[in-house]
Amino acid sequence: MQQSERLEEFKKSVENKFNVYNSLFLNLPYSNVENVGMLIPLLMDQSEKGLHQGLNPREILDMFFEKFVNASSEKDKIDFMFRVVQYVERQVVLYDSVEDAAFPKLHRHSSSLSLRDYFQLVERNGLWDQIGDKLDNFSARIVLTAHPTQFYTPAVLDIITNLRTLILEDRIDEIDVALQQLGLTSLINAKKPTPLDEAKNIIYTLRNVYYDAIGDLYSYIKGSTGSKKFENHDIVKLGFWPGGDRDGNPFVTADITRDVMNELRLTLMKCYYNDLKKLQQKLTFRAVQEPLNELRGNLYNAMFDSTKDVGYDDIIKPLLSIREALVGKYNSLYLKDLDKFIDKVKIFKTHFATIDIRQDHSMHTKVMTEVLKQKGFIKEDLKELSEDELIRILIHEKLELSPNDFSEDIVKDTIANISQLQTIQEKNGEEGCNRYIISNSEDIYSILFVYALFRWCGWADKKITFDIVPLFETMDGMDNSEATMQQLFNMKEYREHVLQRGNKQTIMLGFSDGTKDGGYLKANWSILKTKESLSGVCENNGINAIFFDGRGGPPARGGGKTHRFYAAQTSKVANNEIQLTIQGQTITSTYGTKEQFIYNSEQLLTAGLSNSILGKEITISEESRTLIEELSELSFSKYDALKHHEKFMPYLENMSTLKYYTKANIGSRPGKRGNKAKLELSDLRAISFVGSWSQLKQNVPGYFGIGTALKKLEDEGRFEEAKKLYDEVPFFQALMMNSMMSLSKCYFELTSYMKEDDEYGTFWEILLQEFELSKKMLLKLSGMEVLMEKEAISRESIKIREDIVLPLLVIQQYALQKISQGTQHQDLYEKIVTRSLYGNINASRNSA
Repeated sequence: MQQSERLEEFKKSVENKFNVYNSLFLNLPYSNVENVGMLIPLLMDQSEKGLHQGLNPREILDMFFEKFVNASSEKDKIDFMFRVVQYVERQVVLYDSVEDAAFPKLHRHSSSLSLRDYFQLVERNGLWDQIGDKLDNFSARIVLTAHPTQFYTPAVLDIITNLRTLILEDRIDEIDVALQQLGLTSLINAKKPTPLDEAKNIIYTLRNVYYDAIGDLYSYIKGSTGSKKFENHDIVKLGFWPGGDRDGNPFVTADITRDVMNELRLTLMKCYYNDLKKLQQKLTFRAVQEPLNELRGNLYNAMFDSTKDVGYDDIIKPLLSIREALVGKYNSLYLKDLDKFIDKVKIFKTHFATIDIRQDHSMHTKVMTEVLKQKGFIKEDLKELSEDELIRILIHEKLELSPNDFSEDIVKDTIANISQLQTIQEKNGEEGCNRYIISNSEDIYSILFVYALFRWCGWADKKITFDIVPLFETMDGMDNSEATMQQLFNMKEYREHVLQRGNKQTIMLGFSDGTKDGGYLKANWSILKTKESLSGVCENNGINAIFFDGRGGPPARGGGKTHRFYAAQTSKVANNEIQLTIQGQTITSTYGTKEQFIYNSEQLLTAGLSNSILGKEITISEESRTLIEELSELSFSKYDALKHHEKFMPYLENMSTLKYYTKANIGSRPGKRGNKAKLELSDLRAISFVGSWSQLKQNVPGYFGIGTALKKLEDEGRFEEAKKLYDEVPFFQALMMNSMMSLSKCYFELTSYMKEDDEYGTFWEILLQEFELSKKMLLKLSGMEVLMEKEAISRESIKIREDIVLPLLVIQQYALQKISQGTQHQDLYEKIVTRSLYGNINASRNSA
């Protein structure tokens, strides 16, 4: 399907349908303020015209109230604004539902390589023998996180699911009822969710979408490999961070981790029970009744009682005996249905998703300091020990730790959690929880502290059945990573640990904090170089490197087009598996329906498989590397100067929504690390950092510095070198296209009033100038006339979403202006700012 045809389909299936249902929705009488819904299109029009004319949000809304709203007091105006916010939130939900319903049509003939295309290509070129091993061993691990940009309750997700179905069938009367239900259902949490609440929200998606989606995808692959017997049940795996990710979240405790593991297992038993019940209606033959009834009874007990364990063998062995009977006695009747269920059991076993444990290295340092003080190795500080002595203690000393021997919460909980992991593996299987990730890894102690804690918490003379995964996310951490891993591999004990873990070393690289630290281009270039060097050090030591990418929703947190990212990796990067985090609202926007999940999983698989099989190995010449290096340093210099500008942090604190992220009930985790009185960039979470720029419609982390870097080349008469780089190096082109996505979501007119501000006006002008320069230079580089010219569907979707939330953005800025100038309704305006976060986050879908 050509781009023009897809655009026509988008207009028909998305834009027109949304306009019809939106007009129906805006006429619903939800509030005490008459005709709020009818006034929203007018407010959008007045906002757009006003901002274009240079009016500030306060002038626009004051004029709107005077002309169109019967609001006699400031309190009445505030009430009206709250109603608008509530309407806009639901407009976003409606638009999401319409767009998701159209997904199969819009992507059926996309230019991306599907598995069907891939298999046809393999068949045509006689490559089945060549891809056999790769297909048998390749894997994509999709790791779901609980980062605070995903907050729809299961009740709202049910409404969204229902709306998608109704919209597909154009059942307008029932859509009308569903929209009324949406209007009367709260979209947000009444209080901050606990980590268990967050986990349950995402487990809802596992049960209602991923369980069947992965089963269907596996069946399709299995049926497409012809005579080749396909048995790779790890081809698509699920990872899970809620309940295990304690990095900066004091509410994730050992008890929470155990409760989430139980919830995952019990939910999976419910899925198995439902499948088995349907299967039993077909398998009515005498010889299979006894094993069927016994298994059904065991699953029934296990799905309600966390103390009633049903092991993997307890499920798979009866199913295999039933299969044998079907083949031997009953003409293989319904064998395909049974095999599909057996494959699901082999995929999900008793864990459903693998929960990762994650903690920051600084917390382990605190724990280790207290442990070695209590055991008499130091008096106050680890620096009292030489490097050799500390390493000796960590690797050879035999200690036994009990949480009851310590008073500090972090020490008690860390020891309690590691001590319970063996029990968790006994219940959910080793695959249920077998990775421990260390944030902010910068040296060998990041890994060795965890290695020692496992030894001292129950694994003294046993094999540690956990991968210890360093997360290199700062510039320093990435720069030192090769030396760090080589030093570890030189240690006999650690090398033996890696060997017994399948001779694989998983290494995580963090895009979010890397971008915050080094700027967009430098961070991404550093990550690619780090992957290449770590691939080399692992290969030199005879170890398989597995990379786990901490990719967020927006480009500034490592997001953007996932297929494009993986298809652009160079041949120097180990390609044994694809592993990535799916964060926030990206879970529902990219993997939220069965069709979306299968499509995007296919994109991951074909990106990984095609790179090394179909002659698509990518290299970057030394000449190109030198140029990317130069551009990354130029762009970093510009970004670093901004980062160190005296107004950088004050601007974020006082002119953006930064401090309101912690007030919104959208996540259990605190908005920043530590308790310092003065906020520092290193303390900021990447989500609130990137999100605050997104709410301002400035998206600085996604492009800042790129315009300056490209302009320098132009001034030196070398711009053709940059154009050649863009045309010939997929990695560089992928980064530039992601930056164009960030730029396309910018709208500096919204905050143009800030240029008159005595304190921040000059700083705002710096941001505007780099935005305009980056847009100009990227259009020139790509040869495009408009941003995202070749991605018309995404561009149109962004435009509609930005239009929907424009009234909400103007209200947010109006409230921020009121707060900064002082008002007797300070609390109410702060609530407006906080509430306005939700609709903006959802409308962006990847928050920049």
